[in-house]
Amino acid sequence: MKSKRNIFFGIVSFVLLNFMTINAQDKKEKKVVHEFELEVAAEYSYFYNDALFEGQKSYFPSIAFTPEYSIDWNKGRESLNFTGFFRIDRDNRRTHGDLRELYYQKAKGKYELSVGLKKIYWGVTESNHLVDIINQTDQTESFDGEQKLGQPMIQFTWSTDKYGTFDFFYLPFHRKRTFTGVRGRLRFPIVIEKNSVTYESGAEEFRQDAAFRWSHYFGAFDVGLSHFYGNGREPIFTFDSFGNINAFYPVINQTGLDLQATHNAFLWKLEAIYRNAKAQDFIALVAGLEYTFSNIDKNGLDIGLLGEYLYDERDELALNSMQNDVFLGSRIAFNDTKDTSILIGGLLDLEKSSKIFSIEASRRVGTSWKAQLEARIFNTIDSNELLLFNFTEDSFLKLTVSKYF
Repeated sequence: MKSKRNIFFGIVSFVLLNFMTINAQDKKEKKVVHEFELEVAAEYSYFYNDALFEGQKSYFPSIAFTPEYSIDWNKGRESLNFTGFFRIDRDNRRTHGDLRELYYQKAKGKYELSVGLKKIYWGVTESNHLVDIINQTDQTESFDGEQKLGQPMIQFTWSTDKYGTFDFFYLPFHRKRTFTGVRGRLRFPIVIEKNSVTYESGAEEFRQDAAFRWSHYFGAFDVGLSHFYGNGREPIFTFDSFGNINAFYPVINQTGLDLQATHNAFLWKLEAIYRNAKAQDFIALVAGLEYTFSNIDKNGLDIGLLGEYLYDERDELALNSMQNDVFLGSRIAFNDTKDTSILIGGLLDLEKSSKIFSIEASRRVGTSWKAQLEARIFNTIDSNELLLFNFTEDSFLKLTVSKYF
């Protein structure tokens, strides 16, 4: 398997470097534009409750590096794009690096081709991104699943004015989700080893997957319809009578719908999926709205009110523990020169006592600094929440200060 993996990444690297070399030799006829940016982020996370499991720590200082480089030529129609990531953390599992993106892209008329590792985002809702299936979640980086690993792919896009945009994806390699280590928080009683997670497919991570998405707009409506077939991005967890955790990646078919309607200050949002697999079939959806009070008192302040309903047919087996919940929140944008913003929200279980509250705030400092604050509070988590109950003592505060070069 390692040899196959090396062959694949060798082919991708050869293709990317070959395109770069050929086009760089033609500088006289094609202007080449380079862009480079480096973000260095110092982070401090503090878990203020006593640990639930042995070995867990209460505070985690870390530093992360995110370099970005792009080169484009042929009047911007061809480009090579790179985004890296590396973190050093007290939890050895969170000390890791990743190629977030490294891909060649070419656009010609209504067509666009991308080859390499890339990040693709689908979805419109705030509290849960059900249809976002292409990339694997970087579980060590974020509780809410916002951070993703780079996905090897070939993407072909056909854009039309009349019929919308058609995206086709060939996904030759599956990336496993990484979980926190012995010292880390937001984990299960037993540390899950990355290599111990199994696959339903005999080809394991080298199963050849595929996906498709169509998107278009009709007046006030933006709609997306997608289908994915291959190794699921979420592992299925089972617990035996001895407390052992078994996990594997099933082969799934997932059909997704995302819809957003704009009417004056209202945004109506919907994400829904149907996932079919030998292990489980289920439907899930997130539906809600966002209303924005704009330019309050004529000083640029915008306040948005959010409300969403979440349903997942898997009940307690849902990895996100969002089976019959309501999300209520507010998005505050000061629209000042420092780009100050605050997002406050709460996830309330309609059947149990479980509640999760969150605060995310950010503000630029000077011309090249940025400060971010995040808080997650787990309140009265019900013991029947098989997955979420493991995090009942893991409320935390996180401060991040970033410098951009």
